Amino acid sequence: MGTEREMHRVYKAIHRPLTVWGVDRRLFFLALMMGGAMFNLFYSFLAGVLTFGSLFVFSRWSTQHDPEMLRILLSSSRFRARYDAAKHTPVRVEES
Repeated sequence: MGTEREMHRVYKAIHRPLTVWGVDRRLFFLALMMGGAMFNLFYSFLAGVLTFGSLFVFSRWSTQHDPEMLRILLSSSRFRARYDAAKHTPVRVEES
């Protein structure tokens, strides 16, 4: 019995994050909705555009530095914090 290597073709598109204009699609949608909310709240097109623009620039910077940061932040609330022994507060026990 020979041990032959199996070769499977993998496409690069599978491993790329889904982006809109270079921003993660969820962050893009959030920036778009916040821009729309500011437009409705202040009745100012300029406020909506500035809010969308600033959130879009921040989202683009965030996506370029770490594309998985949003997934990490959203999943971090499900896990318990680790025990830190340095934060241990001693308990006083009195004998009567």
